[in-house]
This record gives sequence, C-alpha cells and structure tokens, in this order.
Amino acid sequence: MPSRKKTSMFASAFCTCVCSFVVMCVALATPQWVSSEVRFSRTGTTVTVSLTYGLFRGTCEQFVDAGLQVSKTTFQVSEALSSSSSSSSRSLVVATIVMLVLALLSSLLSAGFTCTNAVSNPYQTFLGPIGVYTWNSLCGVLTLIAMILFPVNVEGKGLSEELAHSCSSSLQEHLGSKHNYGYSYWIMLLILFLNIASLIIIYFYDHARYSKKKEQERPIENAPKDVILF
Repeated sequence: MPSRKKTSMFASAFCTCVCSFVVMCVALATPQWVSSEVRFSRTGTTVTVSLTYGLFRGTCEQFVDAGLQVSKTTFQVSEALSSSSSSSSRSLVVATIVMLVLALLSSLLSAGFTCTNAVSNPYQTFLGPIGVYTWNSLCGVLTLIAMILFPVNVEGKGLSEELAHSCSSSLQEHLGSKHNYGYSYWIMLLILFLNIASLIIIYFYDHARYSKKKEQERPIENAPKDVILF
C-alpha cells in the first residue's frame, strides 16, 4: 500500500487531471470559440454578417445597412466548409479537433495513472511519476498547439469569411472583419494551468522521495561522530 503522503499527493494530481478532462469536454462541446463581424459589399448596400461559432456548430445573423436584421440561422461548421472552395480552413479545423481529442485522451490516461499511484505502488517505472509527467506534458503541448491553430485559421486563413459566405448569398467584396475570442477558447488556458499544477504536485513528491532515498543510502555520513568512532 502507498504511504499516506503519496496517496494524498497523487489524489490531488488526480483531481487536477479530472478537472482538465472536464474543461476540455466543455471547450469541445460549446460553440463560443469566437464571435466575428464580417462586412461585405452588395449591390447598393453593405451587409454585416455576425457569426458566433466553435469547432462543430455556430449561428450567424445578417444586418443590412443601418442595422436591419435580415435573418438568424444555425449552421454546422463541417457542412459550411464542405461547400467552400478553400480546403486549408477545413483542414485546420480538423487538425484542431484532432489535437484536442488527443489531448483529451492524454488527460484521461494521466488521470488513470495518478489514480493507480494513489491506491497502489506499481512495479513498472512508466506507471509511476514518469508516466504522469509524459501524459500531462503531452496534454499541455497538444492543447497549446490547438490554441495556436485556431486563431491562425481565423486570422490568417479567413475562416469567418468562409463561413459568412455559406450563411449569405450574393456577397461581393470583403470590406473588413473583427474577431473576439470567447470563453470556449480561453478556458483552454485553464487546461494548461491544471496540467502544470499536476506536474508540480508530482515533482514535489518525486523530489521528496529522491531526497529521502539519498539519505537512506548514506546513513554513516549523518551518524554522530562517537558512533562512527565506536
């Protein structure tokens, strides 16, 4: 059976891993990644398409000239991009989803490893702190890549403009865009913080265990001088 200190520290790391898993599920499921206002010209008028979307679905509204609302519709991101001529935006959306799914699996594996260490002492080295380091680090790296890919798609590849064309017909020249990233995007920072917290907890446990092991390997150095003389 593991010591009480090990159980408590790995249980704390398990809680952070579970929280990371839950937050990532929320980020994937909610359509509040970005809100965009995209302006286009149309014969004799200016059309503003307002979009709020995530990785899977979103909503769009059209405003003509002085704010006259024309319609509000719900769309699926994959379907909207399948009719688009640009394949790069669609590829980056798929890549972002893949990164987050892999991060989700990494977070789940990390939770399993920390739970195993909280209730037992596994013999395999990789099932101990090394495994927790590996899966937490992988989860953090994949989440960071997803956080980079999404704004690159929005800002660089014109994802919002592509989606706006699927929401409205007869749009002509693109006049400008404004983007505001929503809570579904920013809560991924919380995932990074939770992974870092889990790594710090395991590091302190591993460091304390290593120091204790070194002390046990050198008992004579710590013994009193009279005992050594005897």
